[in-house]
Amino acid sequence: MRIDKYLWCVRYYKTRSIATTACKKGHVKVNGQAVKPSRDVFATDKIEVRKDQVNYSLTVLDVPPNRVGAKLVDLYRVDTTPKSAFEAQELLKYAKDYYRKKGTGRPTKKDRRDIDDIYKENES
Repeated sequence: MRIDKYLWCVRYYKTRSIATTACKKGHVKVNGQAVKPSRDVFATDKIEVRKDQVNYSLTVLDVPPNRVGAKLVDLYRVDTTPKSAFEAQELLKYAKDYYRKKGTGRPTKKDRRDIDDIYKENES
C-alpha cells in the first residue's frame, strides 16, 4: 500500500490529497528517509510524521484493506511518539494565547506584568 494511502487509512490525515502533499513537502519519513507519496509500506516499517509541529513516530503492524474506524487503528500501527513532543506543543499554546495582533498598540502595564509572570512560571 502507498504511504499516503496508509496515513489516510490509519487516520493521520483527513484526506489523501493532504497526505500526498505532506509527503511531497518532506514531512513523512520511512526508516529515516524522506519518501515520495508512492512509496510502499510494509509491516515493521518505522514512520515519522511531522504534523501540527509534533513529530509523531509509529511502527506499522499490518496494512489495512481500506480506511478503518478510529477504534480499529491500533490493530495496524503502534504509536511510539515520546511524551516530550506533546509537552512542547503545550508550550506553543501558551505562546499563542499571549500573541498580540498587529495594530493593537503597545502592551499595557497589566499586559506586561502578565507576560512577565508567564516567563517566570516557565523558568521554574
